[in-house]
Amino acid sequence: MQFANLYLRTAALALLIVAASACQTAQRPVSLLPPGGAPAIKPAPAPAQSAAVATALQEQQKEETPQQPAQSEATAPGAATPASDPVADLIAKVEKEYQAGLANHQAGKTDDAKQNFDNAMNALLGSNLDIRSDERLQKEFDRVVAGVNDLYPGGTDSDSGAQQGESDKDAQKSEPAPIDETNGIAPAAEAGVKAKAEAEIKHTRSDLPLMMTDQVAGYISYFSGRGRGVFERAFARSGRYHDMIVSTLKDEGVPQDLIYLAQAESGFHPLAVSRVGARGIWQFMGSRARGYGLSHSMYVDDRQDPEKSTRAAAHHLKDLYNQFGDWYLAMAAYNSGPGTVQAAVKRTGYA
Repeated sequence: MQFANLYLRTAALALLIVAASACQTAQRPVSLLPPGGAPAIKPAPAPAQSAAVATALQEQQKEETPQQPAQSEATAPGAATPASDPVADLIAKVEKEYQAGLANHQAGKTDDAKQNFDNAMNALLGSNLDIRSDERLQKEFDRVVAGVNDLYPGGTDSDSGAQQGESDKDAQKSEPAPIDETNGIAPAAEAGVKAKAEAEIKHTRSDLPLMMTDQVAGYISYFSGRGRGVFERAFARSGRYHDMIVSTLKDEGVPQDLIYLAQAESGFHPLAVSRVGARGIWQFMGSRARGYGLSHSMYVDDRQDPEKSTRAAAHHLKDLYNQFGDWYLAMAAYNSGPGTVQAAVKRTGYA
């Protein structure tokens, strides 16, 4: 049953990659609409009038003055209102904190600078906007991260924390999440792999519905060959957390084989950080983490706590299953966001 075990551990990864890539949709940036209507033109000065006529005109102007704002360009019926740009607003907020941090760092106010940088990152990661959805957000995120790393190459904590941060950073570089490494590739299945896997499924017990497609077979071939090192390192690391994760998933009433989703997301690396800022074994983004009780700041990050994050992931997956009624869609929504899956279902009419 060695092949069956390999299939089980790669099926969730393959299905997640396939589902997430199929659900990706580009978001159009919000355009700024120009205000409608032409600017009001002031009337030319009236010719000289008699005193009586002038007085009458002044009285008439006083009566008409309160009505003028209702007829102004800003409030005229049908006038267009400039649309807000949430991405630009968020970037302006982040940039303000980032620049304040640079100024405080230059002035020797280290603690204030760290707080500014913390505020900038929390604003980016804690918003409802997906950093991947807009090129401007991605560039701002990369710029802030690079700038802070240049100032604090060993991390933003002091003493032993800085040394730990440096080793964590090296570990993150050497152990990227499999979902990042395989993004964009389409491996072909080796001859006979699909047929052999289909035969193994008949004798494999799982609390997830097991399906075999050409794409899944392709990833089985990939992780059996070129991607075997990534697979084996994650498998070895999983032993430290296996019993805890399985027990937690069981307690929360979700399929225990969802443990393999952690292999897809992070390779069971509690300090893993993805290219878009997701962190920990279960790769929580900042806003989603807070929604499930995981606090994080510059000094404490519950996303890196294996037990807390596993409990939060189980709750999140259960909520997604209740929303979509399907564990494959729940896994896809876990990775790419519920809104992306909803849009894909609406676009294709297939759930």
